Amino acid sequence: MGKPTGFMEYERQVATDRAPELRVLDWNEFHEHMPVDALQEQGARCMDCGVPFCHTGEMIGGMAAGCPIHNLIPEWNDLVYRGHWHEALDRLHKTNNFPEFTGRVCPAPCEGSCVLGIIEPAVTIKSIECAIVDRGFEEGWIVPQPPQERTGKTIAVVGSGPAGLSAAAQLNKAGHTVTVYERDDRIGGLLMYGIPNMKLDKEIVQRRVDLLKAEGVQFVVNCAIGKDLPADKLKNDFDAVVLCTGATRPRDLPIPGRELEGIHLAMDFLRPNTRSLLDSKHEDGKYISAKDKHVIVIGGGDTGTDCIGTSLRHGCKTLTNFEIVPEPPAERAANNPWPQWPKIFRVDYGHEEAADRYGADPRVFEIETVEFIGDENGHVKALKTTEVDWSKPVPNGPPFSRVEGSEKIFEADLVLLALGFLGPESPVAEQLGVTCDGRSNYQAEHGTFTTNVDGVFAAGDCRRGQSLVVWAINEGRAVARECDRYLMGSSNLP
Repeated sequence: MGKPTGFMEYERQVATDRAPELRVLDWNEFHEHMPVDALQEQGARCMDCGVPFCHTGEMIGGMAAGCPIHNLIPEWNDLVYRGHWHEALDRLHKTNNFPEFTGRVCPAPCEGSCVLGIIEPAVTIKSIECAIVDRGFEEGWIVPQPPQERTGKTIAVVGSGPAGLSAAAQLNKAGHTVTVYERDDRIGGLLMYGIPNMKLDKEIVQRRVDLLKAEGVQFVVNCAIGKDLPADKLKNDFDAVVLCTGATRPRDLPIPGRELEGIHLAMDFLRPNTRSLLDSKHEDGKYISAKDKHVIVIGGGDTGTDCIGTSLRHGCKTLTNFEIVPEPPAERAANNPWPQWPKIFRVDYGHEEAADRYGADPRVFEIETVEFIGDENGHVKALKTTEVDWSKPVPNGPPFSRVEGSEKIFEADLVLLALGFLGPESPVAEQLGVTCDGRSNYQAEHGTFTTNVDGVFAAGDCRRGQSLVVWAINEGRAVARECDRYLMGSSNLP
């Protein structure tokens, strides 16, 4: 695949981002595309490696290895190298319903498992993927393709995030009549309100939603199943129900002072910000502003980075990011071998922007917040912290110990908690009688995605726990196949 000697002739190149000092002045996407000739060169680097690991999608030692949706990466790299862009798009859509999303927000486990990556920088897979689908829309190659026949079967999909949308797209393709229920005022779930606009422009999301509408998928917004509409009604009115509600129950930080004002869960900060941006370009003021505030983000990952990027665009006074874990190594550790996803030190867009504004990376590692300190008005004014030592776990306790005498006070008047998610919210499962596992996820076997309730399926983060958009698409496609098999006795869906 690609040019046989391309990996020896061309160095890895990735798309440049807009300059951090400029992009923090607006809410537009910070990504830029490479020129076509540069993209074709990068496609040429894809080796004829014999056994590609980029599209394996396996879990090795608890770590992802390769693309979870098994994208035919060597094939479309080769097609891009040869200038066959339309054919590359066809290959891409065989496995991925929404490459315009993954091409922007996926951390690219495929690149972490690239065979070339053993000895040289990996092939630039993510940038090529995004360029293929964006060109497909620009050229008018991507058009509605409604099914030629309908089966007469009806399916309710609860949740319009990446799992729900991919399930709906596949089930609609099979000819079923699909209705997607979303509790928010716009379709997209995590894609719409969980990821900021500068990372994934909402016009990109809406464009795909409009395409699904044109193909026959029906959408109902402002409808929380279990609250606005009893879950039993779905069971009675539809031939099957697919639960893709996500893992939206946040992890809190119940330490002294948590009741103070100015301390917010990350999604309570990010979601209203995007809604206000879309509704009024922030003119309605219906969001939590970080302007002129000393901001501390507790927790890392994508959500923490998004809180950083959003606070900077508001015009915060200072910004610090606490992570309780040790700083990752610059290179793979011995216990993190290829083809696992490399757990190494990375500088994401928010870190780069904060470093540009304040002169240093905002992250402080191996630090634990032990108390929120308030002022006379009941508003947070500072955090008390302590350093932690991961080499000294506490017997029958946490895997770290606090470092005696390391207490410190950090000024803060806005604290954002980006500590991950515990599992799905429960009203739908309770009303339907769906069994949950010990972590509160909807219990459904991977591969069949069937719950204990006949005709009710579960997929995505509500089944597997908090994960990546690409895993949600994997499960959405797979649950569609099993739901189709349940309804029709067999399935031709991939």
